[in-house]
Amino acid sequence: MNKDTSHINSLENEAIYIIREVAAQFERPVLLFSGGKDSITLVRLAVKAFYPAKVPFPLMHIDTGHNFPETIEFRDRLVEELGLELIVRNVQDSIDEGKVKEETGRYASRNQLQTTTLLDAIEEFKFDACIGGARRDEEKARAKERIFSVRDDFGQWDEKNQRPELFDMLNGQIDLGQNVRVFPISNWTELDVWSYIEEENIEIPSIYFAHKRKVFLRDGMIWSADDEVVYRDDHEEVIEELVRFRTVGDMSCTAAVLSDATTITKVVEEIRESTISERGARIDDKRSEAAMEKRKQQGYF
Repeated sequence: MNKDTSHINSLENEAIYIIREVAAQFERPVLLFSGGKDSITLVRLAVKAFYPAKVPFPLMHIDTGHNFPETIEFRDRLVEELGLELIVRNVQDSIDEGKVKEETGRYASRNQLQTTTLLDAIEEFKFDACIGGARRDEEKARAKERIFSVRDDFGQWDEKNQRPELFDMLNGQIDLGQNVRVFPISNWTELDVWSYIEEENIEIPSIYFAHKRKVFLRDGMIWSADDEVVYRDDHEEVIEELVRFRTVGDMSCTAAVLSDATTITKVVEEIRESTISERGARIDDKRSEAAMEKRKQQGYF
């Protein structure tokens, strides 16, 4: 066993331990699923954690309505193939009910709006633990997270009021109304995730690989021009480029990168040489220096 394989196996064992602890300590857990590589990795880990039994909790997708079509098609096919339960709650319903207001303008996004939809779904199903695919290397606010991250009865996160986690001891005791966000791959890096996908031969949505796409440039970033969801000024010229997406969020807030990586092996090579974080392609993170931290404090993933 080489060093890289040993490292990935160690991360896998830790993640499976965490997922099993969730099933043991909580009554109504759920796995938050976006259709991106991190949540797909979580699904593989959950399947391995309980095999040959079925995964004992549902998946839940907070659908903004602005997802890439490739992601939704992949989501539906994956849950059907694995026989998993999928719950979908829509941001559009929150807008129609007047709970949130649609943003307008050239940087409009539904990313922040999904917090309300998420918190309503947690309350609806009385979920006490929500498993997510956040990683500490993604962004400095996420670097502060514990594996078991306690949220108050309003779904809010207080980074100054988190429990110590010594010697892999995970404390799932919560008060009435509280819930816990759980991050089994918190200690993984983007490269670790891709290496695991390569090792496990995990299928992922096609937009993670290089493909020709109509795009336009704004603020030094490559925006998709394939859908009316993304606002485009008249002077912003549409061109066709060979691109892929390093991270998969809404079409309105996820930039592409120039790439010729058409296989997982080539993607891994590309990431090894990259000097920019994958969150550098998330437009919503650039609204302010503390954009992610503020969203998390309000109940975001």
